[in-house]
Amino acid sequence: MRIDDGVFAYGGGWLDRAGALRADGDRMAALRADERSVVLPLWRDRCLVTAENVPVRLNGVDAARVLAAADETVFLGLDGGVAVFGADLSEHSEADGLALTGAVSTVDVRKLAGHLAPAEAAAQAYARGLFYWHRQQRWCGSCGAVATAGGGGHVRVCSGAECGRLLFPRIEPAVIVLVQSPDADRCLLARHAGAAEGSYSTLAGFVEVGESLEDAVRREMAEEVGVEVTDLAYQGSQAWPFPAGLMVAFRATAASVEVKVDGVELLEACWFTRDELEMRAAAGWLGRVDSIDSHLLGSWLATGRTA
Repeated sequence: MRIDDGVFAYGGGWLDRAGALRADGDRMAALRADERSVVLPLWRDRCLVTAENVPVRLNGVDAARVLAAADETVFLGLDGGVAVFGADLSEHSEADGLALTGAVSTVDVRKLAGHLAPAEAAAQAYARGLFYWHRQQRWCGSCGAVATAGGGGHVRVCSGAECGRLLFPRIEPAVIVLVQSPDADRCLLARHAGAAEGSYSTLAGFVEVGESLEDAVRREMAEEVGVEVTDLAYQGSQAWPFPAGLMVAFRATAASVEVKVDGVELLEACWFTRDELEMRAAAGWLGRVDSIDSHLLGSWLATGRTA
């Protein structure tokens, strides 16, 4: 799922994040009180949706009621000058969350992404990632004191008298890789632990401390499938706040076709020709609809068609 300028799902949101406003308490209070301001409510990382399976967007007295009841609120930015806030209702029961917002159910944003406008999917994922971080960062990691939210929900401040550390949301970068054979006629896909029989995907892994992105690609491919790779080529990146990822995509070429899976994260790895991948695509599978891996697979197929 991409938007017109080539940005992948959950990126390219059209909100002005207006970072300079976050530290202005008076301005934040005024925007919260503005009846035009929009509130996107979430419950335990799930969107609250209408009967049409559309995420609820509230303003006026409805927005004020939800903001007052929220466990945490975050300022997401401005949309044409109108403030957009997220409201986390996770400490309420699901039934109470539905009643507060007029929603009929809760749904994971990843199940909605293929049906939402790109900007809506981006805003929902943005709020989801921030709320997850808030729930995981209630205490200071240095002194153990309670950390309180500030900066429009984009910072938590340690309350320790001798600490006062500022805590910011963390991003966990990962690489995702389309590995092609030395002759570029096949690509390597793997079945992960827990995946159904016959379910294959591209290879991915987290970047470790002290590693470049390219180092991470080489290490992950060697560890997971025993393959040395060369000719690394950057393909794009994708916001992936589930809970805090940034997916950085590469294409690489294997030095040989011999593979050896680790048996822990991966159960098997197989080389697929373009014809085989085309058949899987015709059957309705070419990666997740909302993930950059679908672009990696689709672009590799397209390269073969034009070669």
